[in-house]
Amino acid sequence: MKRALLTLTALTLVAAPATARTWAEIKQSGTIKIATEGAFPPFNMLKGKQLTGFEVELAEALAAQLGLKVQWTTQPFDNLLIGLNQGRYDFVIASHGVNPERAKAVDFTNPHYCTGGAIVARVGGPLTAAALRGKSVAVQVGTTYLDNVRKVPGVGDVKTYPTDTAAQAALMAGRVDAWVGDKFTGIDLVKAQKGKLQQGDLLFNERVAMAVKKGNSSLLKELNAALAKAQQNGTYAKLSQKYFGQDVRCR
Repeated sequence: MKRALLTLTALTLVAAPATARTWAEIKQSGTIKIATEGAFPPFNMLKGKQLTGFEVELAEALAAQLGLKVQWTTQPFDNLLIGLNQGRYDFVIASHGVNPERAKAVDFTNPHYCTGGAIVARVGGPLTAAALRGKSVAVQVGTTYLDNVRKVPGVGDVKTYPTDTAAQAALMAGRVDAWVGDKFTGIDLVKAQKGKLQQGDLLFNERVAMAVKKGNSSLLKELNAALAKAQQNGTYAKLSQKYFGQDVRCR
């Protein structure tokens, strides 16, 4: 999905020294600890007390292939990579867009889907980057969407919200002119509003990946192998079709 991040400096300052569990240690324990946000449908979300979504089901499928049980943790998006560097969990799957800043702080797997930052507005609202001139835009704090909206020439008030659903709610309530977020989330949002919203242009394209603590090469290798296997044996295609009606892997 997404998303830019606290600065590398912030990650470094907040993260306490911690040693990541190696693949051998994880395998011996029989359980892998995974973190996500739980507030970014359809990728990861809570339905009642049940954690679900494309990324949740994908991670559980990868763990099953590796012969492991899963212990989930949900955290606010901005806290996820900090907790990873503190050794609170083994990896994060929460629609983190791969960018140079994040790649200095954590190691990324091969991407598990490709997407982009889409503009969504009420009917008659701004649907292009040029049309955002002087307009108010809602985005989730700490995201690549925020970074890219701020780069739009002449954009008006960029309003940040703690969750993506709160940013969407601001658009639907008429408090902003547009929302920018994941293109697949945008498709679902437009469908749910039944003619009240329209999806416009993509501001940027993005590769999304799982993250492990910097230097945890043994776990990175196993996750990449499990993802490749899932993409080859039909597991990935089945989940992708279930949530999006199309194959969202990177081409």
